[in-house]
Amino acid sequence: MSYRPTWAEINIDALVKNYHFVKQHVKPKDIIPVIKANAYGHGAVMIMKALIQEGVTLFAVSLLEEALELRAHDPHVELLMMGPILEQQFEYCHMHNIAFTVYDEAIAEAVLRFKKPLKCHLKIDTGMHRYGISDEAFVISWMEKMKDTEHDLVGIYSHFATANDRDELFYHQVNRMETFIHKLPYLPRVIHISNSSASLRYEKNISYTTHTRLGISLYGLSLDEDQTGLLPVMKLKTQIVTIKTVHRGETVGYGANYQATDEVEHIAILPIGYADGWLRRNKGGAVEINNKRYNLVGIICMDACFVKIDETVKVGDDVTLFGGLISTDEVAKRLETINYEVTCQVSYRVPRKRRKESQT
Repeated sequence: MSYRPTWAEINIDALVKNYHFVKQHVKPKDIIPVIKANAYGHGAVMIMKALIQEGVTLFAVSLLEEALELRAHDPHVELLMMGPILEQQFEYCHMHNIAFTVYDEAIAEAVLRFKKPLKCHLKIDTGMHRYGISDEAFVISWMEKMKDTEHDLVGIYSHFATANDRDELFYHQVNRMETFIHKLPYLPRVIHISNSSASLRYEKNISYTTHTRLGISLYGLSLDEDQTGLLPVMKLKTQIVTIKTVHRGETVGYGANYQATDEVEHIAILPIGYADGWLRRNKGGAVEINNKRYNLVGIICMDACFVKIDETVKVGDDVTLFGGLISTDEVAKRLETINYEVTCQVSYRVPRKRRKESQT
């Protein structure tokens, strides 16, 4: 239950349109929606349920905790855990039918030792040097041994360090993966390498994959400045709870950081702050009220912030912090970061509310 008038509005219609927009680009390949980090802040359970209705059968997360949360809501959907796994967590994966990633030799050997059936994807390090195995001989030997077990090697994949810049490294990874695949003793049923940028820009030209992973573009965002056709899914919203009238020389908020310069100024108080993911570095930015931009003033508090308004704005008016006139990319630029971080940092105490079809 949520009582404070602060929420993240999630437009499921936009989500579904983004999914089908990318699916047209990559067909006949299938899409693996990436819903780690609470679906990049959008609400993983809500997103999963919506995409199951569109025929999605395989989702990717990062952590075991994330996979278990989703499994509690659907006993049948395929789940891939892409982050680190500990050997003592194998039992949970076995019990809850969760596929995990084999990303180094130690985990690979531990799988062979485990006596109950496991599902896994093998990750190849093609040049990012984060997770993944690069030793061809080891992989070939391990896969041969896997054939004599009850384990299911569901897939094989890699991850691009670059997909929207540095073409030389990108194509090195594409070719490295292809070379690796041709040397394997057999191929699993799922092969994937592309992220969002690569899915839209290059996937049609990658011959050896069966699936592509869709992360940030599923939510209507991209790091490619020329990318069009995607619809933002999240709006961060709140409501004005009170309005203060201050006079020239009077100050607002912690540190008396803002001082009124007009004879009379009206300051709206918004019940959202840095504990909600609306960071202090947003100071000096703007918000949207009644289809108009208004400037933030003063220091952003843990639970509140201040906006200089005019007399047309009233208590109870909706405020959009991003996702409308003010884009997620504008906020990211202000914070000197990427749009991923803007949505991911919206904290769990901000409820995610599904946008109704009747809303405009």
